[in-house]
Amino acid sequence: MSDLISRHLVNVRFSEVDSLHIVWHGHYVKYFEDGREQFGREFGLGYLDVFKEGYKTPIIDVSCQYKRPAAYGDSVIVETRFVNSPAAKIIFDFQVFNAETKHLLATGRTTQVFLDKNDELFMVLPEFFKAWKRKWGLEANE
Repeated sequence: MSDLISRHLVNVRFSEVDSLHIVWHGHYVKYFEDGREQFGREFGLGYLDVFKEGYKTPIIDVSCQYKRPAAYGDSVIVETRFVNSPAAKIIFDFQVFNAETKHLLATGRTTQVFLDKNDELFMVLPEFFKAWKRKWGLEANE
């Protein structure tokens, strides 16, 4: 099984730059969100897919390391990689590249957990998530 990776192109908007004319650091978290949504569309693990199964997946941890700035008018590629884990979590690693120069701009990670319909933390892999992992060769068939 190869890694599950999605790539998404984002055009830097004027509203995303700060007084230094570079992308304000907080917007990279939005780019990670764009990447997660694209990944969900490509691999059938979107927020609505999870919600239909009776779960919510709030983010409990986010990290971002900045390497180079992006500026207004740039296009960036958000590469989203699923990190397989035995824990009842959804973990993604991100790399943000300048689409033209291919320079690495930022890296990051998000961790999400499963809450059931009563907002209780679900401590084991939900059955639908096990099935999703099997579909993509991330978990052995039982």
